[in-house]
Amino acid sequence: MLKITPYLGILVVIVSIAGLWFPLLGYFLLLVFATLLITSVFRGRWFCGNLCPRGSFNDFWVGKITRGKKIPKILRSYWIRVPLFLFMMGFMGYRLLSTQGLVNQIGMVFVIMCLATSTIALLAGATVSPRTWCTFCPMGTVQNLIGGSKYQLHTDESKCIDCNKCEKSCPMQLDVHTNSDKPDCIKCGRCITACPTKALSFKA
Repeated sequence: MLKITPYLGILVVIVSIAGLWFPLLGYFLLLVFATLLITSVFRGRWFCGNLCPRGSFNDFWVGKITRGKKIPKILRSYWIRVPLFLFMMGFMGYRLLSTQGLVNQIGMVFVIMCLATSTIALLAGATVSPRTWCTFCPMGTVQNLIGGSKYQLHTDESKCIDCNKCEKSCPMQLDVHTNSDKPDCIKCGRCITACPTKALSFKA
């Protein structure tokens, strides 16, 4: 992860709370959307593990109070993720149309979306695992579909000793040490750091 990653979580608090009084802060989400869409073309969900403010919030804030349970597999299902994406985009589109183009009201729509999803992420992270929200996050799903096959994690099987330290360090609870596609890998690099034999690396 990047050096700034642990500090990005404060942006979620600023937009979600201060945005209620200063709706223009909601436009920050447009920058987030644009950045994640561009990076997903080349590196899949790299944004999630390195630049996502909510991801940082989950890891370094919610992670302090989580119960650390196993993330239910059903939450990774596209039967959950795609309908959620369609619902959220439809609801946001409806709310934007009702603003009649007023700048502050448009910003408030984004603020409310940020506050609502952050609340869900907080509750899910505290009761299950920090990155629970990230397994079915609509924006994560979009990145998964656009570039899930890019910048894949590779295991040098001649070096792997099956110690499973990589999987224990994975915030997404993925099957790390197999050379199968991992479209929901967030490229945070924790598994690479945890590997005692340096068997893991990212391949373009």
